[in-house]
Amino acid sequence: MATRPHRATEALARACGCCAAAITLVGVLGCSRPLLSPKDERSPFDRYDAVRSRHAPQYVEDAFGRRQPNLRGRLEPRD
Repeated sequence: MATRPHRATEALARACGCCAAAITLVGVLGCSRPLLSPKDERSPFDRYDAVRSRHAPQYVEDAFGRRQPNLRGRLEPRD
């Protein structure tokens, strides 16, 4: 007579399978291309600035060569 695994063991195996599937799904979806490219306009204000040649870049490099979001350039008031 074959012995059946305990219900707790079956539940644990099922949970591990679901976790592995979820991790795989997140990994596959996380590698897809972003919804908006850096060159796409994000608001009417971006279009306004681009037409008037006052478009601020999305990212800038700091003194150490690291890429940082250009918060100051994009949020400071325009003259």
